[in-house]
Amino acid sequence: MTTHGENASETYSYLGPAGTFTELALKQVDAAQGKPWRAVNNVGEALDDVVTGRSTAAVIAIENSIDGGVAATQDALATVPGLRIIGEYLVPVGFVLVTRPGTTIDQVRTIAAHPVAYAQCRGWLDKNLPEHSYVPAGSNVQAASQLLETDAAGNPASVADAAIAPPTIVDHHPLDVLAEKIIDNPHAVTRFALVSRSRAIPPRTGADKTSLIAELPSDAPGSLVELLEQFSTRGVNMSLLESRPIGDALGRHRFIIDLEGHITEERIADAVLGLYRFTPRVIFLGSYPRADGEPPEFDPRYADEVFVEARDWLRALVSAEPTES
Repeated sequence: MTTHGENASETYSYLGPAGTFTELALKQVDAAQGKPWRAVNNVGEALDDVVTGRSTAAVIAIENSIDGGVAATQDALATVPGLRIIGEYLVPVGFVLVTRPGTTIDQVRTIAAHPVAYAQCRGWLDKNLPEHSYVPAGSNVQAASQLLETDAAGNPASVADAAIAPPTIVDHHPLDVLAEKIIDNPHAVTRFALVSRSRAIPPRTGADKTSLIAELPSDAPGSLVELLEQFSTRGVNMSLLESRPIGDALGRHRFIIDLEGHITEERIADAVLGLYRFTPRVIFLGSYPRADGEPPEFDPRYADEVFVEARDWLRALVSAEPTES
């Protein structure tokens, strides 16, 4: 766990050590440049930094294009109060197989890696190292750096012969690269969220995303359909819908939802109000600019002015003002 800089109130936390994909995401955060960065061991520690004020914000992995949502992050956002997502960042994922200097690939028997990375490289490993064994690690950088540690007698301290790591690992540690591009899907991308305690919502850009967590009011047939109708009847598209167990009983789930649009858009606001009336618990995680900058497509019937016109029409009816039929 390391801190660089002096002013903790301006510190940004990220999953360390240096060289992780999370650090690459943090390098995309303009506000964090030139400020102290704090490397932590897990998502819980990163969010605790934010809650306690040790850090102004934290970058955490929230979704992977192959494995879907990151369960630890989703559960933490559902249970730690007072957090808001204020930005998202995309990092292409690629891996190399590294080892201690002088080790050849035919000497590799045991491989260390973070479980997600290992799953993403399993096909390559089974093909090229079919008899290998696996050792889980807290992060891929940690797995790689431990290859260089030795005991009192000067022997390798790690039981692993090699590790899966980001290609940038060689910028931080003197390791040999045995193989490059070992990930099974070369199009893998991880989405990271910038999380803070700020209640201020980033301004609407026209290419935004809104994140929510909602629970169903009951386990009755059709409850999920009713939840989804809050969005479909207002022309709101969901870019993410995943369930996570609440934990208080079997069959009880909460839903992590990403909407294409900003909370200040009439269609998004109306859908969220409908959701609030429908479900016993809604957690608003934030509205923020989309990392890809792509504006959402939606039916013109759900444009802001249509909602405003409808409200004006109803107000005129209630107040007995003349209206055009």
